[in-house]
Amino acid sequence: MSPDDGSASPGVTATGSHDEVLRTEQQRGAEQSAVWPSSVPVPAPAGTGTAPFTPTGLVVAVDGPGGSGKSTVSREIARRLGLRYLDTGAMYRAITQVALERRIDIEDPSAVAEVAERTVLTVGTDPDRPSIAVDGDNVDEQIRTRAVTNAVSAVAAVSAVRSRLVAQQREIIAESLAAGGIVVEGRDIGSVVAPDAPVKVFLTASTEVRALRRSRQLGEKGVDDVARTLAELDRRDALDSTRTADPLSVPDGAIVLDSSALSVPEVVDEVLRQSQHLLAATP
Repeated sequence: MSPDDGSASPGVTATGSHDEVLRTEQQRGAEQSAVWPSSVPVPAPAGTGTAPFTPTGLVVAVDGPGGSGKSTVSREIARRLGLRYLDTGAMYRAITQVALERRIDIEDPSAVAEVAERTVLTVGTDPDRPSIAVDGDNVDEQIRTRAVTNAVSAVAAVSAVRSRLVAQQREIIAESLAAGGIVVEGRDIGSVVAPDAPVKVFLTASTEVRALRRSRQLGEKGVDDVARTLAELDRRDALDSTRTADPLSVPDGAIVLDSSALSVPEVVDEVLRQSQHLLAATP
């Protein structure tokens, strides 16, 4: 069945209330386990009392602000390496969408935390068809609206929401490592979610370029639209960089690339070139 009906299929992990994983992702095959293998310790979710374990596989952590190109670049890296792909931002957007739909005050941390606690997210990790569903309903389009974009930073700043989603993200990573590995993108991947990832990337770009890219994603072309998006990006950058819980920052040891004047293939090529050296040094 498709992810739209809420049932899990290969490359799909369901996570949510009661900390259940509804379906374990199927392994992709022996050929993927041979792609850049390395041992990556995966921390146990906070409060579980479970010791970290070390499966075999590769984690590529890609961080950066909105409009830096990290989604497009991450998916292409995953395709080239035969890895799975996780957009952690989509998970925060999904919780935000639910909160807005239910008219929850996003400035009320307790109310937002309760939304996250009661919501079941089903995440598809196929880089060609990434998807996310809320309680069985696909929300790929709904989470990309301007309203969600402008509200997601407030939701992502709630430490209880972050703790819950980070635990879910680590579960998805652990399952994907058994099948060869995963490219994970977000704002705290290399620093919090997967700090031991052998490959860490931090993408950036000028605010002007990022605003133009984001406006195009929203289907907007006017000068006023771009200016509005520019102001919104500046506001979100400030919120994400100064929040108390897991702020946006450059992870230690990350490859830092400015994508302002680079094409997607050029960024991916540079990441892979520098990654080979990093992986050679990985025990």
